Amino acid sequence: MPWLRLRSCSLVTARSRAAACLWLGQLLIPVVVGGAFVVSTSGCERNESKTVLSYSADAKRAYDDALVEFDAHNWIETQALFREVKRKYSYSKYARLAELRIADADFEQEKFAEAIRGYRQFVHDHRSDADEVAYARSKIAEAQHAEISESFLLPSADERDQAVIIDAFKELKSYVHDYPNAKQASKIKRLLEDATARLMRHEIYVARFYLDRENFEAAVLRVQFAMRTFAGGPVPKEPRDAESPALAPALATVTATVTATIDHGLEAEALLLLGEVYLKMHKFSDAREVFAALLKDYPRSPLVVQANNYLAHMKDRGV
Repeated sequence: MPWLRLRSCSLVTARSRAAACLWLGQLLIPVVVGGAFVVSTSGCERNESKTVLSYSADAKRAYDDALVEFDAHNWIETQALFREVKRKYSYSKYARLAELRIADADFEQEKFAEAIRGYRQFVHDHRSDADEVAYARSKIAEAQHAEISESFLLPSADERDQAVIIDAFKELKSYVHDYPNAKQASKIKRLLEDATARLMRHEIYVARFYLDRENFEAAVLRVQFAMRTFAGGPVPKEPRDAESPALAPALATVTATVTATIDHGLEAEALLLLGEVYLKMHKFSDAREVFAALLKDYPRSPLVVQANNYLAHMKDRGV
């Protein structure tokens, strides 16, 4: 029927028109969207740049605010603020610096165990930050030294008393070996001198303990171990396998890295003691050699008078 054909034509025409519009839309939409995308991308780049600058500035401002509290020694507030810097600005350099300041706050409060844990964690997490790692390791060494009890100046014969100072000695020695020219190196070297002198003083104390009990062989071994491990000057000859069993394993790897000698003023004392032990053992030739070494290597020591007296006494006796 004519009206049916007309209606069919209208439907086809409408469908064709819709398809054409859809096709045109597919062509036009990418252009429009593409244009909008270019404009939008440009806007995002500007906003992103502004956001990055703002993020860095905010991080620095928060870090500086925490430093004000640090300088005022408000330790609780200090650590809370630095932890907030770490949390909010974890992608900025100030988050890493905040980690160090948190450990510094523990150090300043003499919470050395906590400080050491914080510095060690920083070294573990940020190995590529060379300057900050060097600083953290220097503070570990300082903290280890600070943990040495002053009672060590009056040492006992118990080897367990040396555990803390041995840890400090190893940490200090390791730092000086790895960072000989670092800004903190001179201070760490002074602390190393002190730790080393304490260890040597302890060995001399133990040697005297054995001497008083006429355990001459043990006294000789302790003096020889002290001279070999801690002395800055010449080492007297010693018998094979002469060492302090409790200390040698702990110090073996450390003393292997010694590159510079330190005269602690105790070497002459150790040599004089060794010579005295040899006299008690009637090893006069060994005693003479040790006293002669003291005179030769430490001529400015006040102990040269005693060494000369011992040599003169042996000469008078014809031994």
